Amino acid sequence: MGKHKSFDVTKLPGFTFLALLSFVLLYAPIVTLVFYSFNGGNSVNQWGGFSFKWYAIAAQNEAVQGAAMRSFVIAIWASVIATTVATMAALGTTRRGKFKGQTFIYIVINQPLMVPEIVTAVALLIFFSSIKIATGYTGLGYLIIAHSAFCVPFAYLPIKARLEGMDTAMETAAADLYASPWQTFRYVTLPLLMPGVVAGAMLAFIISLDDVIITEFVKSAGQDTLPTYMLGQLRRALTPEVNAISTALLAVSVLVLTLFFLATRKRG
Repeated sequence: MGKHKSFDVTKLPGFTFLALLSFVLLYAPIVTLVFYSFNGGNSVNQWGGFSFKWYAIAAQNEAVQGAAMRSFVIAIWASVIATTVATMAALGTTRRGKFKGQTFIYIVINQPLMVPEIVTAVALLIFFSSIKIATGYTGLGYLIIAHSAFCVPFAYLPIKARLEGMDTAMETAAADLYASPWQTFRYVTLPLLMPGVVAGAMLAFIISLDDVIITEFVKSAGQDTLPTYMLGQLRRALTPEVNAISTALLAVSVLVLTLFFLATRKRG
C-alpha cells in the first residue's frame, strides 16, 4: 500500500493570500493610527509633517494625566486581587482528585469569558447602583472590584496550565520530610508556580487597563480611565492627540503582552 499524504491546510490554494489579507485588514488601521500620531498638523487624517507635538500636548493635559493614573491604579489593584483569587482557585481545582461539582466550579470561574461583556456590565451597574444608594460611597472601589471579578478567568487560565504541567514529586518529597502544608506551598509550590502567577497577573493587568464597557457602566462622575476618556473625546472635536494617546496605550499593551509571552513560553 502506498503512503498517504498528510493533510496540510497551508497547501490549500489561496491560503497564503487569505492569510496575508487577514493580517492587512487587522493591522493596517493600527499602523495608520500610529503613523498619524506623529502628524504635526491639526487633522487626524491629513499629513502635516513629522512631529511629537501631540505627544507633548497629551502629556501636559491634566485630564489625560488623571485618567492615566486612575487606569494604572485600578489595573494594578485588579491584577493583584484577581491573581490572588485565581491562584487559590487553580490550587483548589488542580491539586486534588475529581470531586462533585467540579464542572460547575469551572463554569463559575470562567463565566466572564462565556457571557457577553455588556451583560456583565449591566449586571454590575444594577448591583453597584443599589450599594451606592444604600451607602453613599462612590469611590474607585467599585471599579476595582468589577475589574477584579472580570479579570479572574484571564489570570486563572495560565496559572492552572502551569499547575497542570508541574510534577508533584517535589511537593510529595517536602511532605515526606515533615514540611507543613504551608511550608510546602511557600518553599516548593509557589516558586515553581511563580511564572504562571506572573503571567496571569500581567494578562489581568492588560485586560483591566484596556477595558471600556464595564468601566463605562460602573464608573461614577469624574472617574474616567484612559480608554473611557478617549471614547469621550471621539464624541467631541477629534484631534491627533487621541492618536498619540492610543499609540502610547498600544505600546504599553504590546510591552506587557511581550513579557507575558516570555514568561509563559516553554524552556528547551
